Amino acid sequence: MASLNKVFLMGNLTRDPELRYTPQGTAVVNLGLAVNRYFKDKSGQNQQDTCFINVIVWGQMAEVCNQYLQKGRQVIVEGRLQSRSWKDNEGKNRTTIEVRADNIQFMPTKTKEASKEVDLGEEPAGLSASEHSEEQGEVN
Repeated sequence: MASLNKVFLMGNLTRDPELRYTPQGTAVVNLGLAVNRYFKDKSGQNQQDTCFINVIVWGQMAEVCNQYLQKGRQVIVEGRLQSRSWKDNEGKNRTTIEVRADNIQFMPTKTKEASKEVDLGEEPAGLSASEHSEEQGEVN
């Protein structure tokens, strides 16, 4: 049976990249991505829904992302969904689904005159992806 796990996302970074290195020296960066969806509700009013997604980038691409990206920057992410599980500080089992990036495309920055304010919304409270990874001992 065939299967496919491919994701394409375009959105804005909700925070600056968080670069870490594994004990083996491999770079890994965590990105927070806000993807907005605009629609009209049943009464015809314009609405917006924002989805917050954690993106993990490995290797040289992680270092490049850390060097050139910052909060608010628009990117296109190509990757796949991955699931991780760990025990939190209270011993509870936790699971998350995130995007493991295969490719990140930086979108052009706009000049101040042409720039439009981007609504990043509010990122949900809780542990960031880097804190999850640190709890698992994946990165230091």
